[in-house]
Amino acid sequence: MKNIKKGHLFIVPTPIGNLEDMTFQAVKILKKVSLIAAEDTRTSEVLLKHYNIHTPMISYHKFNERARIKTLLKKLNAGENVAVITDAGTPGISDPCKIIVDEALKEGIEVIPLPGPAAFLTALSGSGLSTDSFTFFGFLPRTTGKQIKFLHSIKHLRQTLIFYESPNRIIKTLTNFQTIFGNRRIVVAKELTKIYETFFRGRINEVLSKLNEKNLKGEFVILLHGAEEKILTDEKIRFMLIEKIKDGFSKKQAIKEISTNFDLKKNRVYDISLQI
Repeated sequence: MKNIKKGHLFIVPTPIGNLEDMTFQAVKILKKVSLIAAEDTRTSEVLLKHYNIHTPMISYHKFNERARIKTLLKKLNAGENVAVITDAGTPGISDPCKIIVDEALKEGIEVIPLPGPAAFLTALSGSGLSTDSFTFFGFLPRTTGKQIKFLHSIKHLRQTLIFYESPNRIIKTLTNFQTIFGNRRIVVAKELTKIYETFFRGRINEVLSKLNEKNLKGEFVILLHGAEEKILTDEKIRFMLIEKIKDGFSKKQAIKEISTNFDLKKNRVYDISLQI
């Protein structure tokens, strides 16, 4: 029996606003593959029509990812090439893609990612905040309690922190930021690469004052200045250990928690704990 050469799975970024941001390579691939797995075929139809692409499409979104795997793998294993696209940006970045990539790799199918737009990188490059070190978190938890708990867990991080947020939650999220992070520097970008692209820069309270019903449209990227590095004295560390132990932590747990959260050498924290 003749061995059939397996197809390739292409991960193809699409414009985040301006249709002209499509790369030549992306257009070429989308014209040549046998099938395009699109997050929303109605949205992608506009893009394909703009570039005269007539490749068949099939829906592939977070609600049917598992159900589509069998169909996509069948084509790939039969030697056909398949491309994955989302409504905007790079597939897999806060969008569907990971499951099909995982399954394709398990079956020995080559996955070929193309370079292209990603809203958080676009916003970062024009933010004016540090680009040397940053962490992208995607969308925050929706419930207030879970969001606040998560924000507390990252407030000590010193790199630039990046998030996505929707227009109906942006005000509440920034209010939580001010409560937990204080009045740090922040940049909020919206409608990137579109005609009404806007960057709001300043302290959190200043940016909050600039947002109103008229400009709460489009998806938002939030970029937060990292925590300032603080020099912790032995006395301060000893105080934190005592407080942790009062809160029910064992001494071992308190040492681990403080050394991890403040990037301290565990031996130093342990030595200070011996004074308690």
